[in-house]
Amino acid sequence: MDKKYKVAIVGATGVVGRTAISILEQKDLPVSKYVFFASKKSAGKIIEFKGKEYEVQELKEDSFDSGFDFAIFSAGGSTSQKFAPIAASKNCVVIDNSSTFRMNENVPLVVPEVNPEEIANHHGIIANPNCSTIQAVVALKPLDDKYNIKRIVYSTYQAVSGAGKMGIDDLENGIKGIAPNKFPHPIFNNCLPHIDVFLDNSYTKEEEKMINETRKILKKPDLRITATAVRVPVFNSHSESINVEFENEFNLYELKKDLSNSPGIIVEDDIENNIYPLATNATGSDSVFVGRIRRDFSVNSGINLWVVADNIRKGAASNAIQIMEYMMKQ
Repeated sequence: MDKKYKVAIVGATGVVGRTAISILEQKDLPVSKYVFFASKKSAGKIIEFKGKEYEVQELKEDSFDSGFDFAIFSAGGSTSQKFAPIAASKNCVVIDNSSTFRMNENVPLVVPEVNPEEIANHHGIIANPNCSTIQAVVALKPLDDKYNIKRIVYSTYQAVSGAGKMGIDDLENGIKGIAPNKFPHPIFNNCLPHIDVFLDNSYTKEEEKMINETRKILKKPDLRITATAVRVPVFNSHSESINVEFENEFNLYELKKDLSNSPGIIVEDDIENNIYPLATNATGSDSVFVGRIRRDFSVNSGINLWVVADNIRKGAASNAIQIMEYMMKQ
């Protein structure tokens, strides 16, 4: 008889948690039972899932005593720090959306299209990368494999949904002239070059995350990378301008073909017809869209890419579910 799994969704009432639930509803996974957890404040809420009503349970230290196979955590760093090790100690595989474990050398940092082989190295916890890193490395991995990346310059244009419900509220309220609660300045009609906290080196934590996570995923600890992360007045889906310098020379037509043939990527690059990736088109999709693919003439072997993806789906919920699906199939 095929194995049936028991799955916990932690942070079930948040933006990412609700998206994960809606994705799972569309899938027919070998799961015998789903249980939804949240903070005490959200416990008792009702979630409709696959034609049934489920009461959200408060996450407690004994929540995993009943035995789970997988838990998808989307409840923030402090929750993951406390409860993920507890779940893992009860033989539950935790797939964590927070930044808590990403740079831990004993925790795999996984994007299934890029480094699925790392899943086997887990010790109970697998980290989901930052949303902006996920879409970038999906586009970069096939190019690194063939042309050997020498340097990356990231410039991101990140949607407010990346800051959760409060970020979305700030944009909605800003349109009405209401002062922000989440961001330090109004996001409506502005671009804020400030995501997460500023560090001593004047980079933001978001920029540092992209740099360090890319190095870890591509297994290039000394890769030269710089980043500027910007919050823009877009509700959903992150856009990124990525400038890449290679060690090897490339043929532009072949490089575009390499991207088209890579898993998880849709190339939209028909400038004669104004076709290139847009946030509105990426929203609701699990693919990474790549366009404006053109040579950087300022260096010997360089390329410019425009990369867009749904940051709540592929950048968080879908990536975690893909990891779980991969493990179920194995």
